[in-house]
Amino acid sequence: MDLATVIGITGGIILLLIGCSGGSISALRGFFDMSSIYITVGGSLAAMLINFPLERFSKAFKSLRWVFFTKSYSGDEIINTLVRYAEKARREGLLALEDEIESSSDEFLKKGIQLVVDGTDPELVKNILEIEIGFLEERHNENKAFWESWGGLAPSFGLTGTVIGLIKMLGSLDDPSSIGPAMAVALLTTLYGAVMAYLIFNPIAAKLGIRTDEEIMIRQIMVEGILSVQAGENPRIVEEKLKSFLPPAERHKVRRERAEGVAVHV
Repeated sequence: MDLATVIGITGGIILLLIGCSGGSISALRGFFDMSSIYITVGGSLAAMLINFPLERFSKAFKSLRWVFFTKSYSGDEIINTLVRYAEKARREGLLALEDEIESSSDEFLKKGIQLVVDGTDPELVKNILEIEIGFLEERHNENKAFWESWGGLAPSFGLTGTVIGLIKMLGSLDDPSSIGPAMAVALLTTLYGAVMAYLIFNPIAAKLGIRTDEEIMIRQIMVEGILSVQAGENPRIVEEKLKSFLPPAERHKVRRERAEGVAVHV
């Protein structure tokens, strides 16, 4: 569970409610207007349906799990695993890795090691894995673009609601009782659009971008490690090379785990 996401969304909503209520729960009623919700939420959703096919909705909403959860392994774990593979390959040969990858839960790593075990040319191994990384990034960026698009549309429909509210207000200046509801629509749609965009949709897109960068780095470590194992490089050299992907604090962690003999299965 990503606590930062949970704290950010929960804390943001609570602080907004406190700010709107001014200490009085009854004051929150003035910030609820169905017409504004129809215009902002309904209008932006309709525009998204025009922009994207239904299957993209399904994929984008499934991607939300990566906003709240992270991968179960990290760079230092991957490095320890690849160094272990390098040690075994030097002792017993590349074919011995076929048994090792059976326990791996990562399909990308299994695919790369299997290509090595099958005797595939190193350049071809690298090309196959880099193509897969490229399409992974493209798929992830599609989900990010979905939420960015919604984050751009929500304030636009908030502005549309403001225009509608002002038109209604100017058209009924002779009826003072209708000015209040019209002004509520004018202002609340802008508020709803801003909250949707800047508290929910744009932060979701940004977090998905971070998750993509993290996963691509992990995949790049795997590619470099797989090629090093195939080349028969010394495990210590493999470790030093792969640690260059990590910040200094995590490099020390890899060294500590290697010294302690921790075996990590990915």
